Amino acid sequence: MRMTLRLEGAVPALFVALWSTGFIGAKLGLPHAGPATFLSLRFLVVMIGMGVMSLVLRARWPGRWREAGHIAVVGFLLQGLYLGGVFIGISKGVSAGLSALIVALQPVLTAMLARRALGERVTSVQWLGFGLGFIGVVLVAASKLSLDPRQLTGLAFTVAALLGITAGTLYQKRFCAGMDLCSGTVIQNAAAFLPLSIVAFLFEPLTIDWAPAFIFALAWLCLVLSVGATMMLLWLLRRGAATRVASLFYLVPPVTALIAYAMFGETLSSSALLGTAIAVLGVALVVRHQARSG
Repeated sequence: MRMTLRLEGAVPALFVALWSTGFIGAKLGLPHAGPATFLSLRFLVVMIGMGVMSLVLRARWPGRWREAGHIAVVGFLLQGLYLGGVFIGISKGVSAGLSALIVALQPVLTAMLARRALGERVTSVQWLGFGLGFIGVVLVAASKLSLDPRQLTGLAFTVAALLGITAGTLYQKRFCAGMDLCSGTVIQNAAAFLPLSIVAFLFEPLTIDWAPAFIFALAWLCLVLSVGATMMLLWLLRRGAATRVASLFYLVPPVTALIAYAMFGETLSSSALLGTAIAVLGVALVVRHQARSG
């Protein structure tokens, strides 16, 4: 029993660590393929791999078209719109810091909508945690922000990513709580693959430079992000309140900054370190108060 509780307690931290590598994967892979081409290939690989796993494990598939439709909507929002918006935004010149800062608005946006959509109550202590978390994210990203008028298209895609992950989080919690994680992942990636492949066909040359960096980025994003981290996100949403899970995204920019420092030698300013500590405090307030009030 204690071992199970420890494993469950480790999942949020592991999720944040894995999810934070998404920007790193994008930085490694995007120079070698268009964003929609890159993501379409990623979704296709995951769809085939998880399809085989679903057959081997005899996973439960949706019994009704309506249930499959709900899962597909989540896939389009969480995979297609969110990842597509982030990747295309970065390819259009939006810095990783600014992209992370925009997407970091998700916990606040989720909290504002969760009461109406899910009936969740957000306490004053949790609002304080959200505020501290956002301040921490601003401090982390401040040294990396750059705003160029030519980036307006990229900013629009990044805002679309913010709306996608917020809507997907709420929709998943309300309509897909009982989804089988294996078969559901197949449906979600199929729902994301179709629109992104059309975008790639219409607007990109469909060429890929199969450099070692691209192969590593593709493998990492397919196995670790699309399978591991996304399934952890769905598992967390199944077991916890949407506002509590959303607060974890405040930790993504600070952890991303630490990974970038280790991998690419990007410097960490004193404000970034302070922001990391404040973001951790904010998330702790949200999560612990949720546990006590729940």
